[in-house]
Amino acid sequence: MNRFLFLFLFTWICGIHVQAQEVDFSMKPLEKDSLLTSIAFGSCNNQKKDQSYWNNIATENPDLWIWSGDIVYADTDDMRVKADEYQKQKVNAHYRKFLSQVPILGIYDDHDYGVNDACKSYPQRAPSRDLLLDFLDVPEDQPVRKREGAYQSYTVGPEGKQVKILILDTRYFRDELEKNPEKGEQRFLQNKQGDVLGYDQWKWLERELVNSKATVHIFISSIQLIPEEHYFEKWSNFPAARHKFFKLLAKTNPICPIIISGDRHIAEISMIEVPDIDYPLYEVTSSGLTHARTEKKEEPNRYRVGDLMPKLNYGILRIDWSGELPALTAEIKGIDSDLLQECQIE
Repeated sequence: MNRFLFLFLFTWICGIHVQAQEVDFSMKPLEKDSLLTSIAFGSCNNQKKDQSYWNNIATENPDLWIWSGDIVYADTDDMRVKADEYQKQKVNAHYRKFLSQVPILGIYDDHDYGVNDACKSYPQRAPSRDLLLDFLDVPEDQPVRKREGAYQSYTVGPEGKQVKILILDTRYFRDELEKNPEKGEQRFLQNKQGDVLGYDQWKWLERELVNSKATVHIFISSIQLIPEEHYFEKWSNFPAARHKFFKLLAKTNPICPIIISGDRHIAEISMIEVPDIDYPLYEVTSSGLTHARTEKKEEPNRYRVGDLMPKLNYGILRIDWSGELPALTAEIKGIDSDLLQECQIE
């Protein structure tokens, strides 16, 4: 063989080997007995935009990261295209380094599940669900792999200091919405008897709460659950389903519940007093890792605590276990880790 050709082939093969070694997708596992004191979360991440913010989130030393939707933007029915967009995120050097340091859980929203405002009629919902679970490295023996939808439950921590994370799927089973034919305050007409979770997911959620021994319960909903007045997607477009969720909390009475949501390209904290529940229910919305609404436009939310934050952001939930009951503090951080809002979850 020509020695120049040999050198070329040798260099090319070695280059492939080095490149393969550099692309390490090993995710740090979530240890079942880990004491969770700091949980980071966020949504609305465009895989084609700058991802260096992961270095800032890493400085928080979170015990866990939770995606609350729109992990990537891949509006398509073509699963090869969607898989490629997930891969772009996963091979990003900043994200790859982060996932080797921090365990990751999550759920899709519309732009990674299917297309804008997608629901149960999305024709590729089953393979899309599989792509999400593959991206998150969910093991093949996990219960979520054996049923429809991407809803999941994880109980983490030593006995007496357990956190239960209930990841809701608000896309796979969600009923249709009709666009409002009139230009008004709402984009959609309410589907008054429509559902968000579907029969099986409701039954699963009730079982998870009835049997729970955890002392903190975190509900992950890709769309906002508490706010009622804004123009976009929300549980309030399905008033019967939203009421059912509150009734389920009243029935099961989980300790220290809190909702985490995304979708909106803003950050805000909401709080509601629910009948038959002895505590205020909080929701922390963190949305806009790579793109957010930047204008200071007023938006009504009778349940808002503090200000609407139209900035790039991520969230942190801190848990202090030193007292008789855990003390929760929610933080909204700017993408440069500046503190935008802090709220004690009472």
